[in-house]
Amino acid sequence: MSEKRTSVFSNGLIWFGAGVSLAEILTGTYFAPLGFGRAMAAILLGHLIGGLMMFAAGMIGAKERKSAMETVKMSFGEKGSLLFAVLNVLQLVGWTAIMIYDGALAADGLLHSGIWIWALVIGILIIVWIFIGLTNLGKLNTVAMTALFVLSLVLFKVIFFNTDFVMPIAVSDDMMTFGAAVELAVAMPLSWLPLISDYTREAEKPFAATFTSVFVYSVVSIFMYMIGMGAAIFTGEYDIAQIMLKTGLGVVGLLIIVFSTVTTTFLDAYSAGVSCVSISSKIQEKWAAIIVTVIGTIAAIVYPMDNITNFLYLIGSVFAPMIAIQIADFFILKNDKRSQAFDVLNLVLWFIGFIAYRWLMTIDTPVGNTLPCMVITIVLSVLVHKGLKQEK
Repeated sequence: MSEKRTSVFSNGLIWFGAGVSLAEILTGTYFAPLGFGRAMAAILLGHLIGGLMMFAAGMIGAKERKSAMETVKMSFGEKGSLLFAVLNVLQLVGWTAIMIYDGALAADGLLHSGIWIWALVIGILIIVWIFIGLTNLGKLNTVAMTALFVLSLVLFKVIFFNTDFVMPIAVSDDMMTFGAAVELAVAMPLSWLPLISDYTREAEKPFAATFTSVFVYSVVSIFMYMIGMGAAIFTGEYDIAQIMLKTGLGVVGLLIIVFSTVTTTFLDAYSAGVSCVSISSKIQEKWAAIIVTVIGTIAAIVYPMDNITNFLYLIGSVFAPMIAIQIADFFILKNDKRSQAFDVLNLVLWFIGFIAYRWLMTIDTPVGNTLPCMVITIVLSVLVHKGLKQEK
C-alpha cells in the first residue's frame, strides 16, 4: 500500500493558515511610525529575504523526504542535531503558549468571558486539529481557510476603505529604523525555517509544493502585516481587540481571532511532536504534539506574554546560522554527515554565526540582521570546508 502524500493544494492551504495569524497582525502594528510607503517597502523586502530562506529549507526536506530536524543531521551529525531538536521543541512550546495567549487575550477583549476560558477553547480546538491529522485535514482546512480569507478581506476593506478613520499617526523614525523594520518582517518567515520540511517531506510534488507553500505564506503574511499596519495608522490602535471593536467586527472579529490562532498554532504543536521523534524514536509525534498544546495552554493561562520581540531575535540567532550551514552543505558542498555522531566543525561554525547575529543586532543595516548573518555563515562555511579539502 502506497504512502498517502499531501497535494500541492493542501500544502498551500496549510501555509495559508500559517499566514492568517494574530502574530502577523500584531507585528504589523509596529511598522506604523514609518508611514505607509516605507513600512510597505520594509515588509516586502523582509518577506523576500525570509521567503527565499524558507524555500531553501523546505526544498532540503522535500528532496530528502525528511523532517526539518532529520535534515539537520546531514550537517551536524546524528547526535549533534539533538541540540537543535531540543531548541526547536522549546521554541515551539514558546510559540504555542504565545499564540494561545494572544488569541485568548484578544478574544476576551471582545467578549470578556475570561482569558483562561478562551485559552482552553483555543487549546481544545488545536488538539482536535492534531487528532484529525495532517493528511486528513484537506476538507476541514478548505472550509476553515475559505472562511478566514473572506473574514480577512472584510477586515482589510473596513480598515483601508472606511472614511471614518481620518486620523493617521505621525510618521517618525524615533520608534523604529528601516533596518529594524526589515528584520521584524524577516522574523516571521524565519521562525518557520525549522518547521517547513515537516510538511514538504509529505508532498506528492516536492518542488511545486515547496514553492506554493512559501509563495502562499509570504503573500498572506504580507497581507496580514498590512492589516496590522493599516489599523495602527488609520485607527491609532495597537491592541487587536480595540482594532476589531473600532472596525465594528464583533462576532466576525472573534471568528478571525479564534480560527487563525488554531490554524497557526496547530503547525507549531505538530512540528514540536515531529521534533520530539528526532530526539527519541520511542516518542509518538501525535501525543507529543498534544502534550505541547496542553503545556502551552497552561502557560498561556498562568504567564502574561505581551512582548515577543526578544523571543523572535533569539529564534533568529539560533536558527539563521543553522539553516545557513545546511544551505551551504546541501546546495554547494554536497556534504552529508548523517554517518557521524557529531560534526564539530559545523557546530563551531554555527556558534560563530550565532555570535555574528547577536553582534549585528547592535548595528543598523538597511537589510536587517538575518541576511548579513546568513551570508557571513555560508561564505565562511564554504571557504573553511573547501580549504580543508585542499589541504588533504
